Amino acid sequence: MPLPAEAPRTPIHHRRVDCRGYRRADGLWDLEGHLTDVKGYGFDNDFRGHIAPGEPLHEMWLRLTLDDDLVVRDVAASTEASPYRICPEITGNFARLKGLRIGPGFRQRAVSLVGGVQGCTHIVEMLGPLATTAIQTIMPILGRERGPGDPSKKPRTLDTCHALRSDGEVVKRQWPQFYTGG
Repeated sequence: MPLPAEAPRTPIHHRRVDCRGYRRADGLWDLEGHLTDVKGYGFDNDFRGHIAPGEPLHEMWLRLTLDDDLVVRDVAASTEASPYRICPEITGNFARLKGLRIGPGFRQRAVSLVGGVQGCTHIVEMLGPLATTAIQTIMPILGRERGPGDPSKKPRTLDTCHALRSDGEVVKRQWPQFYTGG
């Protein structure tokens, strides 16, 4: 169901986060995030001069290379557009993410390594969507290749959202052994 009709309005800010997942020929996985921020109006910037409407104020990239266990094996970060000359200097710190595993607590561990003054707010913001993209990219492929798992083991996705709640109709139908409803 779409949103209700909007009131008359003027575009001010547009943030786009694009995340993509790839399987590499060497068996690893690349997850790439691209963030852009554009304004609907032009303005002057001390570092870049005039920034025209629609020209990126922020444009950042982040690539995480993962193995089948969702462990970060390599990281590449890039700042192509920023409001300050020094912004790209911090991208090398994102290599600190190597060795982290995407799963419960990933975001908190990542923020402890590259959050605040240790990183870039905009690149850090891509970590959540990239982690979700990693799960959506890797797990279905590995699931098909490895075949059905242990039916007595509770799926990780249960109770992660409204549709997959243990007492709901989806769980009752797809995983009746884990259904907790009446």
